[in-house]
Amino acid sequence: MDVRPGDTLVMKKTHPCGGKEFLVLRSGMDFKIRCTTCGHEVMVPRLKCEKNIRRILRDGEEIRP
Repeated sequence: MDVRPGDTLVMKKTHPCGGKEFLVLRSGMDFKIRCTTCGHEVMVPRLKCEKNIRRILRDGEEIRP
């Protein structure tokens, strides 16, 4: 899956604050993502993160995985 820093991920499950959108800060074996609602940053293993992605928003375009 092609996920780049700067992409916005729309996840299947919500963050405890209620937000579903996360900004990708770093990609590799782990993703460092930031909740766009509350600003909390999390390191997530790549497989776990890719499994929960519903959509990828890049430069105003929607990309479905």
